[in-house]
Amino acid sequence: MLDTVLTGRDAPARLIALPGVYRPQSDTRLLADALSREEPGPATEVLEIGTGTGALALCAAGAGARVTAVDVSWPAVIATRLNALRHRLPLSVLHGDFATRTRGRRFDLVLANPPYVPSPRARPPSYGAARAWDAGPDGRAIIDRICASAPELLRPGGVLLMVHSGMCGAASTVDHLRRGGLTVAVVSRAVVPWGPVLRSRRAWLLSRDLADGDEQEELVVIRARRP
Repeated sequence: MLDTVLTGRDAPARLIALPGVYRPQSDTRLLADALSREEPGPATEVLEIGTGTGALALCAAGAGARVTAVDVSWPAVIATRLNALRHRLPLSVLHGDFATRTRGRRFDLVLANPPYVPSPRARPPSYGAARAWDAGPDGRAIIDRICASAPELLRPGGVLLMVHSGMCGAASTVDHLRRGGLTVAVVSRAVVPWGPVLRSRRAWLLSRDLADGDEQEELVVIRARRP
């Protein structure tokens, strides 16, 4: 399923992405690799936070897992539903805030590729394409919410896999999750060139000591397990 959804020269044609919906990129692929190592199956109940086009949710569903995908963006919800129909895979796709829409539920596996790009804006935007990546001045506005919610979202033995930029502070994420009683490790790293959003903020990022000017970004996947 990973090869079908995320790779190949015609991969963009395999996934419908409405305007403003985040398309699969290097972070998506890094998280998909980590997902494949978890070997989800029919007994696995999966939540994807911020599903975008639904690429990762489809990967999990293709392995037989029961998948719930959540996004605050209506275009992302519609795109994911269309992609699920196109690939003939069952997904439950919900619109809204992940914490509100999943209250009282627990999962075996939680996937998150949240907005994590540091932004001069004090708060993440509430509309527009930038809500898929802008996450406050330190890039942690959504990351910290996921860390705080993870212990209640996971069943005993359940796993959170979250990808984000190294400039957001992987050590801070690890510490936050450990304070919630989870067993935590960075399980994947990759270095990728800056995209257009980071390049447009070069001077601001340098002024905040969030970058060193080489225009390379480290991505990390953090795995947290509830004992």
